[in-house]
Amino acid sequence: MQKIITVVGARPQFIKAATLSRQFPKVGVEEKIVHTGQHFDSNMSDVFFEEMEIPRPAYHLEIHNLSHGAMTGRMLEEIEKILLNEKPDGLLVYGDTNSTLAGALAAAKLKIPVIHVEAGLRSFNMEMPEEINRILTDRISSLLFCPTDVAVENLIKEGFENFPAQIIKNGDVMQDAALYYASKAENKSQILQKIGKEKFVLATVHRQENTDSDEKLKNIVNGLNQINRQMRVIVPLHPRTRNLMLQLNIIPEFTVIDPVGYFDMMMLEKSCEMVITDSGGVQKEAFFFGKHCITLREQTEWTELVENGFNILVGCNIEKLLQAFSVSQNKKSDFSKDLYGNGHAAERAAKEISIF
Repeated sequence: MQKIITVVGARPQFIKAATLSRQFPKVGVEEKIVHTGQHFDSNMSDVFFEEMEIPRPAYHLEIHNLSHGAMTGRMLEEIEKILLNEKPDGLLVYGDTNSTLAGALAAAKLKIPVIHVEAGLRSFNMEMPEEINRILTDRISSLLFCPTDVAVENLIKEGFENFPAQIIKNGDVMQDAALYYASKAENKSQILQKIGKEKFVLATVHRQENTDSDEKLKNIVNGLNQINRQMRVIVPLHPRTRNLMLQLNIIPEFTVIDPVGYFDMMMLEKSCEMVITDSGGVQKEAFFFGKHCITLREQTEWTELVENGFNILVGCNIEKLLQAFSVSQNKKSDFSKDLYGNGHAAERAAKEISIF
């Protein structure tokens, strides 16, 4: 496979894609990137691409602020035009966004092999649009790169050994990114100077299932307030969630800061005592930087973190949250355990793609 089109739609996908983009020239693969524009992000300026050393997209589709159906349909139409023009040997997608599914569908209908990085992940919650996207994308992919043993097992249970697809456990490209950018973050970020030297817990809350429920949001804030009385809690909070809290008269006692960029987030993760989050990516990054994590969800795609004692699921239950905080404060764990490839996931994937 000598020429591929990579479809991405959000800033985190660019960071993932950068890990493979760095490897492709080493194995003789030509890549062109399509940015669907699914998540409009004013932070994705020229500086973003320069600092992150990410190739600029060859195509900008600027499709956003539409319903799921309209967005996916528009992307499918535009990506098909690009594929007919470029005639690539394969199409590469990451994760579980509408951009992921649209890219995979466009390629599959044109009989272009689909490569899915982060294949096999399952939350087993079909109410999540992401779950639908990842299941359908896996089913029409020819080359499935799984980050974990559990992801491989999920595909086998679903009968993928009987499908014309190749399953490879390569590790998690997010660990590659975390290790690559860690030293750059220390030079670029000023966040620690702004927040001071006091010990802190890092918390993030953004999932709609938590922020759109008055009860869940009140419970989460109440729990974080109680933890803040024992140890400072810092929460980078999206303006939408902050406005919801104002409307509901939910008063945070913890430190609220504006949303932060990737380098600042890495430094917060590296420097905190533990992490409390409802983000899938932050759960893993906590592990990458040797921090215990408490997850404000009932389930996680990253079950190996729970099974190995690095992560505790508490949902939005205040008692469970406080108990998990107490346990995590004194817990000792071996974070050197190889769960995600130890930084070689992209290298392995690029080699396999070059000979596919």
